[in-house]
Amino acid sequence: MEKVKISAYQLFVLLFLFEMGTAIFVPLAIDAKQDAWLAILIGMAGGICLFLIYHRIFAFYPDLSPPEYLQMIFGQFLGKIVTFLYLLYFLYLEARVLRDFGEMLAINFYPETPILVLIGLMMLTVVIAVRNGIEVMARTAELLFVVYLLLSLAAFLLLLLSGVVDIQGMKPVLENGLKPVIKTAFSQTLYFPFGEALAFILLLPYVGNVQKAKKAGVFALLASGISLALLMTLNISVLGVSLASRSLFPLLSTIQSIEVAGFLQRLDIFFMLGTVIAGFFKIAIFLYIVVAGTAELFKIKESSRLVFQITFIALPLSMIIASDLPEHFMEGLKIVPVFLHLPMQVILPIIVLVLAFFKNRKKEKQSSVQNL
Repeated sequence: MEKVKISAYQLFVLLFLFEMGTAIFVPLAIDAKQDAWLAILIGMAGGICLFLIYHRIFAFYPDLSPPEYLQMIFGQFLGKIVTFLYLLYFLYLEARVLRDFGEMLAINFYPETPILVLIGLMMLTVVIAVRNGIEVMARTAELLFVVYLLLSLAAFLLLLLSGVVDIQGMKPVLENGLKPVIKTAFSQTLYFPFGEALAFILLLPYVGNVQKAKKAGVFALLASGISLALLMTLNISVLGVSLASRSLFPLLSTIQSIEVAGFLQRLDIFFMLGTVIAGFFKIAIFLYIVVAGTAELFKIKESSRLVFQITFIALPLSMIIASDLPEHFMEGLKIVPVFLHLPMQVILPIIVLVLAFFKNRKKEKQSSVQNL
């Protein structure tokens, strides 16, 4: 792990952009129809609870990296296996995000360009960022965060001025009761995007202050959850539930509906810039933690040397995980949450927290007996 420091604000910015990531352009929680905003907020609340579990594990071992304390908790052999499984998990998630962006760019902007070329160019910029380290990434995030906020604010104001927002499309609230909302929240939004904050357990030690890291993480999840809920509210208010559910990229359709004074229209660049900024940091953070974790696990001093090797694995992996876009989405909604997200984001962290609690309690008792 790098011997560097980032501020709590930088952690907030990185986590916010990471959470927005691909969630801003997919029809998030659309299974709950016009109550998608509520499913997102419930998923956010669950995600905050999960983050507090991750943070509590970190608080037990604030001076150790996750590969180190996993070996302390499970033993050296089993701890290395668990660490390796998590690295594979994050590598797979990186490949999924790459495929998301490749498909989005190919369908909407570059239909004649092979997806592999598009994600290859994206990864080239990500590799440069990761090789420069987390401090450079954090400072870059601070700058681009301002750009992202300005783009979002401008798009929001232009939508209002266009007169295309019809809040009546959000009614009736809870038309089918709470059941579909709860189901959507605990089968989708809890894991994507909020549970993916698990990745930041490798970045928490860089803040240097346990409580500041906790507050920054919780505020980032709150801000991103409210932003995503507002975003889906706008999508449904502009497009309607039926069109929003059929659209692969509802935010792009929403942005394309902007027309002010008969000439200000087709502002696809807002969508393009916003999604690329958020997606860039999501991919970069996944790559960084896989590189840093691998270097720590195998005791490699020059972790930057692993960046290209892991990139060469992620690129083809992003192409072979699904044969086409419908299969890719089906895996993300039906298979990945049950077989990957649930055990890796919920079950294993709870087991780690329980074991860490009893191990630390045992140490405290032993130290108190020795003091007597």
